[in-house]
Amino acid sequence: MPSSIEKVIDDSNSKSQNEKNSSKAGIVFTSILGASVIGLTTVCYAFVRPALRKICLPFVPATQEQISNVLKLLNGRSGKVIDLGSGDGRIVIECAKKGFQAEGIELNRWLIYFSRYSAFRHNVQNRTKFYCQDLWKMNYSNYNNIVIFGVEPMMQQLKEKLVNEMPSDDHCLIVCRFPLPNTVSSKIVGEGIDTVWLYKKRDLLK
Repeated sequence: MPSSIEKVIDDSNSKSQNEKNSSKAGIVFTSILGASVIGLTTVCYAFVRPALRKICLPFVPATQEQISNVLKLLNGRSGKVIDLGSGDGRIVIECAKKGFQAEGIELNRWLIYFSRYSAFRHNVQNRTKFYCQDLWKMNYSNYNNIVIFGVEPMMQQLKEKLVNEMPSDDHCLIVCRFPLPNTVSSKIVGEGIDTVWLYKKRDLLK
């Protein structure tokens, strides 16, 4: 039989091993928790970031009726399409399905990743591109069709930008949710929240 001294030593070793195991488990748990918090913060910041800007363009998915109205105004047109603030990519993807070369710009990097995945899933990845980019820092002179689901505070500034970047009446701006202020559109489709306006350069100059 083990002596009392051996028993004390064994108990001490066992206690020490348990403490080490508990310490390791605590470190692992803390590491996982820390990584989760950092990951969650990173994802959340991507969605909150637009709200921190002077003019906030939040992600609000387009309805099927809004998408349909955009496509109606694009019917018969050609050239490249760009969606400003493309969100989850649904406008870009639907345009690509109709044969357009379509691109989207979006500040939220996670929505860019999702859009690229969706384009691949719908087999239009070769006709779509998505950029993580500030819409105010791009030049749109090479795009025949510009689409935006805007907010009221930004529309005048957008008009002033595009009147200098749309080369001719062959280029158009398709606006959803809020029309350009003090500007008569060339075409209107839909009603209520699903209304979509089409503007040509001559409309912006009036």
